[in-house]
Amino acid sequence: MNEALALPLLEPSVLVTLAGMTNWSVGFLTTVAIFAVVVLAMNVQWGYTGILNFGVVAFFMVGAYTSALLTLPPAGGFNDYILGLELPVLVGWAGGAMVGGLLALLVGLPTLRLRLDFLAIATIGVAAILRTIAASADHFANRGRGLNGMHNLFYDSVSRADYKWVQLAISIVMLILVYLLVRAATASPWGRVLRAIRDNEATAQAAGKATVPYRMQAFVLGGAIMGLAGAMYAHRIGSISPEAFSDLFGTFLPWTMLIVGGAGNHKGAVIGSLVVGFFWFGTPLVQESLPSALGSQVFVLRQFAIGLLVVVFILWLPKGLVPEEARVSRFLPRTGGPSLTSRLVSRWRRA
Repeated sequence: MNEALALPLLEPSVLVTLAGMTNWSVGFLTTVAIFAVVVLAMNVQWGYTGILNFGVVAFFMVGAYTSALLTLPPAGGFNDYILGLELPVLVGWAGGAMVGGLLALLVGLPTLRLRLDFLAIATIGVAAILRTIAASADHFANRGRGLNGMHNLFYDSVSRADYKWVQLAISIVMLILVYLLVRAATASPWGRVLRAIRDNEATAQAAGKATVPYRMQAFVLGGAIMGLAGAMYAHRIGSISPEAFSDLFGTFLPWTMLIVGGAGNHKGAVIGSLVVGFFWFGTPLVQESLPSALGSQVFVLRQFAIGLLVVVFILWLPKGLVPEEARVSRFLPRTGGPSLTSRLVSRWRRA
């Protein structure tokens, strides 16, 4: 996915002004809120259930394309795509979520009974297949030219200059709704079964729980939320294409956000999205401040920095910035883990 479309392209000198800082910050927070929705879905799959999904971009992409095809006008001229029903944006978002959940169901049916590595391999393959279909299939999704002209909610009700605030409000509201949904779901008895499956599936089966249906439910719920996030992203930037949905940007970046924030904790998922998002989207801002040899390689350095961040957290803070809370029941007090400082000191002493 092309982050250049997601954030305003501003020179560092322009950012010095208040208007420039405001425009960049609003665009940054809008995009990060959408990524936080993706990471919350991953947290349901991996953080609570232990499902290893390395094809996040597949569900993100299918949601984006579904919503675009449902809401765009009929194809004409040089465009060549199916549907084009001109439906309302909210209907497109609902369609993106439904198709994302359906894709998860189709992938999960033959793979969830196998070991986790088979599911991971299957999801990687699905992402590659979907990109190939979108880029090469005739009379389907405009091939490599992509889809353009998707508008967001209330696009015609606000001036173009003020619409960035509307987009930010929409993204934050959707993030809050998804956060409340996954928090309620994982705090219920259903969520406790998911954690039991994650920690020891054999024990959960011995307790009489049919683990495969629970894993399927978590996988489908996560896929639907990822599809919703993809639909939001398509209408946020207004233009999508197959090559924009890369594994690096659509899978590795959300995984980094979850690792840094803390798997098994929804607050950590949101905080990790904000922290890693600042690293990813903020790095190009220092391009002109770097020596010419480094400035020309700023995007390579950004990838290196993100990879280094993953290694550091896996070695020193494997539970992330906000670890999962040890909690037996909603009726019992929470037992928080050690603080971030104490965990760092403990790791340092053991090293």
